[in-house]
Amino acid sequence: MPGSWLVLVLAAVAGFFVGGVNPASIVARLRHGDLRLGSGNPGATNTGRLLGVRWGVLVGVLDVLKGLLPTLLALWWFDRFTAYAVGLACIVGHILSPYLHGRGGKGVATSLGAVTAVLPWFSLVMLGVFGIVVARSRWVAGASVSAALALLLLSVFAPMPAPVLAGRIWGATVALIVIGRHHRNIRVWMATRLR
Repeated sequence: MPGSWLVLVLAAVAGFFVGGVNPASIVARLRHGDLRLGSGNPGATNTGRLLGVRWGVLVGVLDVLKGLLPTLLALWWFDRFTAYAVGLACIVGHILSPYLHGRGGKGVATSLGAVTAVLPWFSLVMLGVFGIVVARSRWVAGASVSAALALLLLSVFAPMPAPVLAGRIWGATVALIVIGRHHRNIRVWMATRLR
């Protein structure tokens, strides 16, 4: 119905602008830090690297919440399909922040928040994979890619709540976005393996 589509579009636009709010940049400004240093990425990992672990954790939690809360509200107020749209919009807003002239983070924490809202047990698996890889390798980017691969496999093969096809496409899309945002890390890893 036209009204339903209008709600979906407006909700997704709101999600995009909420997702675009970048806690890393706000914290860096308050702490007089420069996120152009380190990896140059305005996200939780680089914040922790440059400003300290507690600030990185704070940014990570806020990034998770800005994916979780709008998606959860869309699920409660509307339906699962609208929640998928809002969650994806939050992730895209984080990556292409309108407040940072199209720059943004890699979308890992915001993706985790959105997945937790609509596919909570998928997020538990992702966290488990992330934790294991970090513990073994101390490589956050590799752990993020591994968690995204876990999401991709779950989206293709695991049971899904209705609408099943939409959920599978959504989960796979989120996973591929996160993996794509780590293409440089993947290239570096492959280059070191091929030496």
